[in-house]
Amino acid sequence: MSAADQLLVVIDPVARRIDGESVRIAKDVLCAGAQAKICWPEGVEEFSRALSRRGSRRPVVVGDDRTLLRTVTLLQQERDLAGLALSLVPVGTAPSLELARSLGVPTGAVAAARAVLEGEPRRLDLLVDECGGVVLGGVRVSVPVPPGPTVWGTCRSLVRTLVSGPSRPAPVAMRLRVEVDGVVLADELLTGVSASACAGVARVVVEGRGRVCAEAGRAVTVSSCASPAGFRYRADQVVTGPVRSRTWTVGAGGWTLTLPRQMSPTPPLP
Repeated sequence: MSAADQLLVVIDPVARRIDGESVRIAKDVLCAGAQAKICWPEGVEEFSRALSRRGSRRPVVVGDDRTLLRTVTLLQQERDLAGLALSLVPVGTAPSLELARSLGVPTGAVAAARAVLEGEPRRLDLLVDECGGVVLGGVRVSVPVPPGPTVWGTCRSLVRTLVSGPSRPAPVAMRLRVEVDGVVLADELLTGVSASACAGVARVVVEGRGRVCAEAGRAVTVSSCASPAGFRYRADQVVTGPVRSRTWTVGAGGWTLTLPRQMSPTPPLP
């Protein structure tokens, strides 16, 4: 049996608690089609230890989007992310599998397990920040939401409405500086900034009051020099911050995911 037929299946404990039946089905399908070593870690440390001891076995993780992100981050820290093909069997609630669906991974246990056995590895892009954080889907800078209305504020708003009629609320904005490959794209009040890796570049969208601007490049930096509180951002399923500045750089073909042959979004590996 070749090394490609030898699997290390690491099952996230949260997946076992949420949907033990799907976990059992996936395990049975994988064991029937390959020589699979099954690991049942009880926490993050055991999960990391099992993954680091994979040897020549092909890693398969069973869990949700956070499980996938944790795995990719660990492999990135080991500097082994680009050198192996990772497989995922998504198990979790529908909102926790949005990233898996967007990547083209089947969300049914049987279909996903078969994709592990019969699919093919595909190179995908990602974003990496200066602290080693990995973004597989996209990142969006969060603009702070204004505090909730007080009783006195509500009364004043009601009086103004009665006197002058209803007014349209101004969009929430904060001053941000956005640079793409060192060139300033925006330095003004913005309502949102988003970025994702596609076709070897970072595609950046800047939303201001009444305008939208898009650009592409190898690296994007967002800074909040005017606000000491900084900004928060959502990278895939994780909210981070506040930070004063962050730079994301494209890793073209930086990781490999096993996907069904007919659903793969990128050309196969040479």
